[in-house]
Amino acid sequence: MTKNDYSSRAEVGAQGAARRPVDWRKSMSDHVAYALLIYTGLQIFVTVQALKEGFSSILPYIALVVLVAGIIPACRWFERRWMGLSDSEACDPAYRSAFRRDIAWLWALAITLPLLLTGLFKVMFSAA
Repeated sequence: MTKNDYSSRAEVGAQGAARRPVDWRKSMSDHVAYALLIYTGLQIFVTVQALKEGFSSILPYIALVVLVAGIIPACRWFERRWMGLSDSEACDPAYRSAFRRDIAWLWALAITLPLLLTGLFKVMFSAA
């Protein structure tokens, strides 16, 4: 290596990840994993709160079935869309807006769905 190779590496290192290309596949996979963790945590928290309010003990089981039957395949769908990219496409900055749109939808589902599902179950069980 020449002195210029070291200095160019130092410049990239000093500027941080701004110069390093983003791998959309890995980034989506990471977001899916974290979104599932957040979704599960919220689902447990709101379900426990509903149980403390005296709702039926079947609520957590229904919520778990919905979790398994609905959210995991939905998250896999987001991930599968990005796993099909080639190596060159995976680092293409042209995909940034599509990636951000998918991330926004993923996180909106992960955060709002547990609240909506528990609210729906509360309404169903309080009416029965």
